[in-house]
Amino acid sequence: MPANNEQPLTGAALIKEVCRRIRLARSRWKDHNNAACRGEREKALALYETLTEAQKDQIPQELRVWLRFRSEKYFGPGRTPPGKGRRR
Repeated sequence: MPANNEQPLTGAALIKEVCRRIRLARSRWKDHNNAACRGEREKALALYETLTEAQKDQIPQELRVWLRFRSEKYFGPGRTPPGKGRRR
């Protein structure tokens, strides 16, 4: 995300930032760092929602699938909350 004194991202820079955030979230997820992954995913999703349909098509399909569907299983509202049902 841009600093407070910078202009908001637009065009190719916005698409590049969305891709970067999704890739960063995926790497955090692979490292089992769920808190960091969740934060990056939320930021990526917020930026993704600002894109037009034409811009969304420029995001690689693999990243779109992970952001919208695969990660929804783990971070969506229907997931099992962390810390419940632990073995003793």
